[in-house]
Amino acid sequence: MIPRYSPKDMSDIWTEESKMQRWLEIELAAVEARVALGEVPEKDFRVIQKRAKFDVERALEIEKTTKHDVIAFLSNVAEHVGKESRHIHQGMTSSDVLDTALSMQLRDAGKLLLADTDALINLLGKRAKEFKYTLQIGRTHGVHAEPITFGLKLALWREEMKRNRDRLQRAVEIISVGKISGAVGTYEHLSPDVEKFVCKKIGLKPAPISTQVLQRDRHAEYLCTLAIVASSIEKFSIELRHLQRTEVLEAEEFFSEGQKGSSAMPHKRNPITFERLSGLARVVRANALAGLENVALWHERDISHSSVERIVMPDSTIGLCYMLRTFTESLEKLIVYPLQMQKNLDASYGLMSSQSIMLALTNKGLTREDAYRLVQRNAMKCWKEKVHLRFLISQDDDITKWLSDAEIEKLFSPDTVLKKIKKSVDVIFKRVKL
Repeated sequence: MIPRYSPKDMSDIWTEESKMQRWLEIELAAVEARVALGEVPEKDFRVIQKRAKFDVERALEIEKTTKHDVIAFLSNVAEHVGKESRHIHQGMTSSDVLDTALSMQLRDAGKLLLADTDALINLLGKRAKEFKYTLQIGRTHGVHAEPITFGLKLALWREEMKRNRDRLQRAVEIISVGKISGAVGTYEHLSPDVEKFVCKKIGLKPAPISTQVLQRDRHAEYLCTLAIVASSIEKFSIELRHLQRTEVLEAEEFFSEGQKGSSAMPHKRNPITFERLSGLARVVRANALAGLENVALWHERDISHSSVERIVMPDSTIGLCYMLRTFTESLEKLIVYPLQMQKNLDASYGLMSSQSIMLALTNKGLTREDAYRLVQRNAMKCWKEKVHLRFLISQDDDITKWLSDAEIEKLFSPDTVLKKIKKSVDVIFKRVKL
């Protein structure tokens, strides 16, 4: 079974309580660093350590007057600490706290997304092996092409999610930086050692260089990575939506007892979960565009990015978390119909063997152009008259003078098709370590 996660664990990262707790952690670490530098008496730091706390409601109440969230927070903390609070935020600017805390939130959100991605990768591998040799018609342009297996399709998705995992890992690394460098990033009123100490304590790396803010190309890369992962999930979901179409019905979303599909039509069983995932992918991609728009700020900073990030960062991480977990659960419960896959394989009157016939003719000495022409004229007749291609080929004197009845029969034999596809699937599964 796929491990079930509390729906609150990602959203908890983005609560006011969680955000301010990170702010306090950063502020206390900065004071502690200045104690080591001899700039703050240790006894004052002990008082700060003991008394420092905040009340979200009180901080928000103060913000109504200050119109500044960090100042309101600091004022609230000072109410608890007393005169020793003069050491808090010394030499720092608001973005030292805001940006560094945001990096902590995005790092922690990324770790959850990585765990969810691992769960999906593992399940894709499990179900790929389950349907390793389950024949299915491959489709290009929505039209029957040649046979694949359903396991091969799932193995392909697994490889894509492995690449997505690598992307997520890089995105987490690129965002896991902090800055405690002051108003325009020059450390004018505090030592770079403070930044180094704080970042080490909270598990980030110091930004090599910053202005008043961490540069937003980092955040844009993070959001674009989430958008790619969301797009992959949409790709998988669209494929499964197609496979659930009544005239296809090779796979079907689980439909629970008591579930209703339509207020008007009692018979309906719709792929609503996969449709929902397709819709959410649009939100995550749109948020990535907002992240790209945030890269260009005025001079050493402006505040145009801030309002955007308060929406897109929680929404994208929570949204993708939901998408990963929901798709994983849906894939685990997915109903697969191998007999219908075989029925659909047979529905195109043997046309899936057209390339095998053409190649057999070229191996006999025909040019590719002549072989193509001979097979295509029979294939077009097959489409039109709905007669099996094997019969038409066996009646075509221009082909039978090159291929015997036994050779034609073998080319169309299900055993031949299965043997060839099994060999190919074995090679590919070994390559992707399944």
